[in-house]
Amino acid sequence: MQASVSTVKKSQGHLIKLRAKEQDDGYLDKTPVFQYILLSLLFPLWAAAASLNDILITQFKTIFTLSNVASAFVQTAFYLGYFLIAIPASLMIKKASYKVAIMIGLSLYTIGCALFFPASRMATYGFFLVALFALACGLSFLETSANTFSSLLGPKESSTLRLNISQTFYPIGAISGILLGKYLIFSKGASLEKQMVGLSGQARIRFGEQALQHTLLPYKYLIAILLIALVIFAITQFPSGKPKSKTVKVNSNAKISETINYLVHNKKFVQGIFTEFMYIGMQTAVWSFTIRLAMELNGNINERSASTFMIYSYIAFFAGKMIANFMMKKMQPSRVLQIFAVFGILALLYIILVQNISAVYFAIIVSGLFGPCWATIYSQTLDTVTDKRHTETAGAIIVMSIIGGALIPLAQGFVADISTISISFVVNIVCFAVVLGYATGKMREYKANL
Repeated sequence: MQASVSTVKKSQGHLIKLRAKEQDDGYLDKTPVFQYILLSLLFPLWAAAASLNDILITQFKTIFTLSNVASAFVQTAFYLGYFLIAIPASLMIKKASYKVAIMIGLSLYTIGCALFFPASRMATYGFFLVALFALACGLSFLETSANTFSSLLGPKESSTLRLNISQTFYPIGAISGILLGKYLIFSKGASLEKQMVGLSGQARIRFGEQALQHTLLPYKYLIAILLIALVIFAITQFPSGKPKSKTVKVNSNAKISETINYLVHNKKFVQGIFTEFMYIGMQTAVWSFTIRLAMELNGNINERSASTFMIYSYIAFFAGKMIANFMMKKMQPSRVLQIFAVFGILALLYIILVQNISAVYFAIIVSGLFGPCWATIYSQTLDTVTDKRHTETAGAIIVMSIIGGALIPLAQGFVADISTISISFVVNIVCFAVVLGYATGKMREYKANL
């Protein structure tokens, strides 16, 4: 039986009410515009943090004199937080609500940003990794909640498109993060490496400490925005997003072991998890190494100038999402994913084979071809979970596949250390080939069901 959320929850005292009806399967009969926009604005918040990692990797590599593999541990610490916290986040959603999990996520995100202040004073690589881990714990709560919740805020038949639209906000945050890093972290003049040539002892330490102080500035702005977001979410009413049918309601407290057993034996779900793992690893690796690719192919530019290519990358990512959203109105999402994957592999081949500055522009094209990947794979993987008692945990496990962002950059860093940055992009061809195989299989499945 349908329930009016605005009627049922009037007693909670929210200033901004929700007027929509929850269906038996947890979806809504229509999309509540304000709540949907507010939820979608979380996507650029975690995008800004992720894109700042690309700045930090370049900064830390020089200041702490790190190898490509060691500098990639920035992403390892970041995505390890995602991996470890996703299941606890899903349990919180089950026990409380998506909204509560989101507010916990915003709080942890704020604490993680605040830890950058003592980290800059300690001036040790390890302390920065701890701060990034704490920050990522908050983002894990946000992504575990927001990705699934976005797909639920409206009719089921448009869930994939709805999540793709929410994901379209991601590049806006990513561009903001890069701009903050470009102008607040990176300095003018020669590259850090050239500035530090000839410095030794206390002079080198003082220069490094001064450079590390610049890393604080973007996080001051993030803390202010996060506190505002917390207040707005607190006064806004959201649906539960949980199934309402009597059958599901009686058995809603499925044990975690039962859920894991169900998901492990769901072959389509496992395939989606692996594909998402490879995709997010590829996305993280390409973005982690784009600045260094530019600096390797043009030794006359500094970090600030090279970071401009990341701005172009996120603009391309945004354009790719917009194009994918338009194409999905005309054709199957799996077909769109298939087309983008083919062109992505071709663009990566160009980067490997043509080792001049034009390869950086093809790295930008690759970013555009990431457009439909995450949201399409996420939504299709979640749809394989037909027993809705397991939806929250399934969403969390899909978010856990983000651990690919911790491992694939390490693999690319290893290849870069034994060859060149250009050749290291071969790692991403393997990843895009997995995405292509997944999309092709989904298209076969779709045709077989016609």
